[in-house]
Amino acid sequence: MNPNGDHDEIRKLLRQFGWNTTCFQLVNPGIQHWFSPDRQAVVGYVRKVGVTMVAGAPVCALEDLPAVVSAFERDLGPRVCYFGAEARMRDYAWEAGGYSFASLGAQPVWLPGEWVNSIEGDRMLRAQLHRARNKGVAVREWRFDQAERSLDLHRCLEEWLSHRGLPPLHFLVEPETLTDLEGKRVFVAERAGTPVGFTVLSPIPVRNGWLTEQFIRGNDAPNGTVELMIDTAVRAVAAERAGYLTMGIVPLSLRSRDEGLPSNPRWLGGLSRWVRAHGRRFYNFDGLDWFKDKFHPENWEPVYAISTGQPFRFRTLYAIAAAFTERSPILAAGAGLGRAVREEARRLVTRS
Repeated sequence: MNPNGDHDEIRKLLRQFGWNTTCFQLVNPGIQHWFSPDRQAVVGYVRKVGVTMVAGAPVCALEDLPAVVSAFERDLGPRVCYFGAEARMRDYAWEAGGYSFASLGAQPVWLPGEWVNSIEGDRMLRAQLHRARNKGVAVREWRFDQAERSLDLHRCLEEWLSHRGLPPLHFLVEPETLTDLEGKRVFVAERAGTPVGFTVLSPIPVRNGWLTEQFIRGNDAPNGTVELMIDTAVRAVAAERAGYLTMGIVPLSLRSRDEGLPSNPRWLGGLSRWVRAHGRRFYNFDGLDWFKDKFHPENWEPVYAISTGQPFRFRTLYAIAAAFTERSPILAAGAGLGRAVREEARRLVTRS
């Protein structure tokens, strides 16, 4: 076990075996790394309240997955949760038995080669793209090292974060995306030569695909800027014959249900419904769902938390929250509420 890991070695394994959508998040700050004895597999994880929280799933050859999971759980168990797991880990866990499953939501998926037809056939999307162009917005790809050093991009990121309903989260959604961009692609929206937004794409090597990590929009970005950045980025990877694209999970989305798996525990289903109904001040679940769906995805894939032992326990949910907040989830929720109240007050002052 190597608590810190070697990012060069990790990236080599990612390029060879990276299949999970979030595989490149293994190099995010704060994630520890476990290597198999033969150094042909790596698992990214954090430990919270006695639970080992895995970032997605092990990075390894598909045929090695059972042995890698077994060895990892022997070293880091007994309580392990694979957060952001997808079809490969789901199939293994279901066949192996002894695991509990919780639905986290769904992620939209596109075939990049079909993107142009979808966009050109949608009058509203075309209007958004034209609106941004008419306001002088142009999008081009930047080198990763140029993006890391850009004060303008850091300014855009700070402006975007200042309007989020929740304090910055970590683990698989690290907000400081400009600190380690090697292997990723950055598309920057500029207006009169000044950046007003950017989007970052992370590779999914085994699927010849890409994950859009963030759509950062600065205060001066006109309407349609995000749509233009996404359209430019997808057309670029489509021209290089990418075979898969996702914009990442929409938490609590009901668009993809896996009828083959048991439903969430009753307490978790009730909590999810309550959060969808009352958590909009912190996170606009329905708005994110609508935004991603308007680009006409080919389908929606389910995303899971898969935990050792049955049933799925509240302690595991608490550990998930702690992994993202990096402190007590209760304190984080209190900070988020305070932030939401201040933002609402700011809006009322602006309107008056």
